[in-house]
Amino acid sequence: MWMRLAAVAAFMLVPRAYAQVPVPAVPLTLDDAIVRVALDHPELRLIDAQRPVLEARRDAALLRPPMQLGVELENLPGSGDARGVQGVEATVTLSGVLERGDKLDARRMLAQANIDALAPQRATARLDLLAETARRYLAVAQAQAALQIANTDIEQRRRAVAAARLRLQAGASPESVLFTAQAMLAQAELDRDRAIEEASAARLSLAALWGARSPDFNTVSGDALQLPALRDFALLNDDLQRAPELAELLGEQRIREAQLQLVRTRSRPDWNWQVGVRNSRADNATSLVGGFSIPLGSARRAAPEIREAEADLALLPYQRQARQQQLYATLAEAHGRYVTARLEVQRMRSDVLPQLQKAERAAEQAWRAGAVSYMEWAQLQAMRIESRQRQLDAAIAAQTALIEIQRLTGQGMLATDATVAVENAR
Repeated sequence: MWMRLAAVAAFMLVPRAYAQVPVPAVPLTLDDAIVRVALDHPELRLIDAQRPVLEARRDAALLRPPMQLGVELENLPGSGDARGVQGVEATVTLSGVLERGDKLDARRMLAQANIDALAPQRATARLDLLAETARRYLAVAQAQAALQIANTDIEQRRRAVAAARLRLQAGASPESVLFTAQAMLAQAELDRDRAIEEASAARLSLAALWGARSPDFNTVSGDALQLPALRDFALLNDDLQRAPELAELLGEQRIREAQLQLVRTRSRPDWNWQVGVRNSRADNATSLVGGFSIPLGSARRAAPEIREAEADLALLPYQRQARQQQLYATLAEAHGRYVTARLEVQRMRSDVLPQLQKAERAAEQAWRAGAVSYMEWAQLQAMRIESRQRQLDAAIAAQTALIEIQRLTGQGMLATDATVAVENAR
């Protein structure tokens, strides 16, 4: 199975030299695309670049309030006996703030919670980016498969044109049959050209994820029609409980708890203290001075902020529950789409397409023998191509659902190799 979205190991640190090695002219694999995106996409770099900023804020939060050195001059200038600087009194003071209520620990906890929240944020961004890479890779594979279908249609339409020309020359069919066959061949060639352009656009879109202005690959590997069996839905739901999106909410809870703790410390006022030495030139006397001050009403002023922080923290259980229900509904919907689409792909492969191929060949032989009209043969040709396109559309729908399931859970969900082999053989 080439759509291994849960291969998170591909996002591990890769030497930068790898990105500089020319890519050989072979089909691009999904793992190669993932590695390129992991190396060069700026979104992951942006999250990593936030860490030094938050670490600097944490270091700043660990600093205690600064002490202050002050000088105060009085009776300058004076008059009479205190004329000029004769009566100057100079006071040199040292003052500071005595923090109360464990404010330093509260600031440290908040700063660290913001740093810790980067990990689940990066995990979520990584999965989103991985899913987008898989979707664009799938678009290339879809265009390639559509091109194969168009080439098959062209091949059978060319046979029809050649047979119609022979029958016209033999006088066995009118000229309108040849014109009709040529028109259907032109339509098939149009479908081929459109698939070529869609493949080119899809390759450009995929290469843009790693910053390339032109793709250095022509095809991608893998078969979109190969669809594995999924693990049991209950197991997928268990994986959902450990989804990075829910881990983000856990990190947010720690941040809000730290914010609440910091706000609560404001209800205990800090003490401002001051000590110093005073010197008077009038009597050449020196004395010690000191004092302190305590803000009043700190608890009353902090009460509204505490209530706001408590209410904000109380919202998180409801937000988590709502997010869990949303993720569960999305998982159930994607699981149902995958199972239904996979069944359609299998039934088209085992029941519909083989019978249509036999019918188309039998109609060709009958038309060459003059037993059926050309339109009966052409209709079977069209039905065969439409059925292959329907099978491809179902396979793309299944692969898209699989990508969504893997993005939601962040885990590999393929069954064991034996189970996959049995399921794919059905």
